[in-house]
Amino acid sequence: MHAARRYKRLLQRCSRTVEALHLPSPFDAARFIDGLAAARGRNVVLLPVTARPHIPCGLLITTDRTHCILYAADTTPLHQQHILLHEAAHLICGHHETSPAPAAAAQVLLPHLPASLVQRVLGRSVYTEPQEAEAELVASLILNRVSRLDRAKPAPLPAGRGEARLRSLFGAPPPETRRAPEPRA
Repeated sequence: MHAARRYKRLLQRCSRTVEALHLPSPFDAARFIDGLAAARGRNVVLLPVTARPHIPCGLLITTDRTHCILYAADTTPLHQQHILLHEAAHLICGHHETSPAPAAAAQVLLPHLPASLVQRVLGRSVYTEPQEAEAELVASLILNRVSRLDRAKPAPLPAGRGEARLRSLFGAPPPETRRAPEPRA
């Protein structure tokens, strides 16, 4: 019973957090993260990388001046969006402020950067389980809110020959909404 109560409190807290966020319209994860960076006064750099076995598909690196989000370049746009939002959720929830990075992990993952430059390396192997659950929930709630906002907008005119279906499957934004011509009197 305690686990159910803890999850309910987590869901309520995360829902309040997500409802307070400004989401760009149409939604784009990179634009959303740019907005977070501007609001926080700290640059966030998005770095696509080729995924490797046994390495997280997303990683948040915090330096003295910048946050860097590394994400898998060789996955679907929908998966990339979720990775970006998951890592951004760690920033939103303040996990980058409370999780010290092991120096050894920084040296292995970022051998080209001086160890003194990297303050924190935050990936799925470094966060605590509750932090991972919170970041995953916030990312999912952001996508849920985006979906709700999109449904509240008028639907665009149907695209030709399956274009809309392909766009929805691969995470491409729909073309700008066009108004149907007014019927002539």
